Amino acid sequence: MEPITSSAFSSDLQFCPVCGCILPTPSRGQEIVPCARCPFKRNVKDYSDVVEEFVIHFNSPKKKHKHRSASDDAEGSSQTGQKTASEFMGPTVERQCPRCQHDTMTYTTRQTRSADEGQTVFYTCVSCRFQDIEYS
Repeated sequence: MEPITSSAFSSDLQFCPVCGCILPTPSRGQEIVPCARCPFKRNVKDYSDVVEEFVIHFNSPKKKHKHRSASDDAEGSSQTGQKTASEFMGPTVERQCPRCQHDTMTYTTRQTRSADEGQTVFYTCVSCRFQDIEYS
């Protein structure tokens, strides 16, 4: 079987244009890079002007809370510590708090058990910040 040195379509130098297999990295002194699956062979001179550059992006920690400014601190100290429903994150629901009997709570849901079981609902009172859990 005669080696194939050209193809009907072009591909990246890392892949065989005939079968799509990943080609091995050419080593020093090697003149031809053979494909492991088919008879295609690529000339090492095709790699002569190729420069590969890459950048590694490491995960940066996400900021969970915004930094409070001086105006926010002054506003917070002038109030008596009572929070309104708009200051809490998440949707609100009409549910009575077991601790203070306030009728508005926010909630979030999580899948804490296996996928075939119901989700867990975490409620937070907007008045006293009491947290209640409901397993559904």
